[in-house]
Amino acid sequence: MVGDDPLAFFSKWFQEAELAGVDEVNAMTIATVDAAGTPHARIVLLKGLDDQGFSFFTNYQSAKGQQLAANAKVAVVFFWRELERQVRIEGTVSMLTPAENDVYFNSRPEGSKIGAWASPQSREIPARQGLEDLVSKYTEAFKDKEIPRPENWGGYCINPDYIEFWQGRSSRLHDRIVFEKGVGNIWRRYRIAP
Repeated sequence: MVGDDPLAFFSKWFQEAELAGVDEVNAMTIATVDAAGTPHARIVLLKGLDDQGFSFFTNYQSAKGQQLAANAKVAVVFFWRELERQVRIEGTVSMLTPAENDVYFNSRPEGSKIGAWASPQSREIPARQGLEDLVSKYTEAFKDKEIPRPENWGGYCINPDYIEFWQGRSSRLHDRIVFEKGVGNIWRRYRIAP
């Protein structure tokens, strides 16, 4: 039963994907657009879902961060092959609060925290050794200390206005159920042809 709340239905599908042993169940392809109108897509990991939307974290100065600063509209796709399911999401991102960023950053392993400091994400580097040198530098700098969150690292929440649930069926007669947000943030649900 789909119901009237697409976020609750997404949670149900997500749990079913976890139970089915889907590898990297939280991997999602996110598409952004740069200032010139060129689309870019990459995989990021879903790290939270609440009434506001879908959360992920990154370096704000990365290519994706710069693209989101120029255009806050995104498209996201989850694909769970094992269940013949896909979820498409379109919406607008907003930055999470520093407190929300700190909570997630502090839950990360030490190596990931150091990596957030060391990596000039999306920027050209002359050689891998330079990156490894930065890891060594920050590992030493934070030795026996709590590693703080870099100011340029944090999260976004995708506030969806369109969510499509796709369920594979035989003879390519797939089920496609769409939720679209309308006036007053009320979701309208309808079916589209495969």
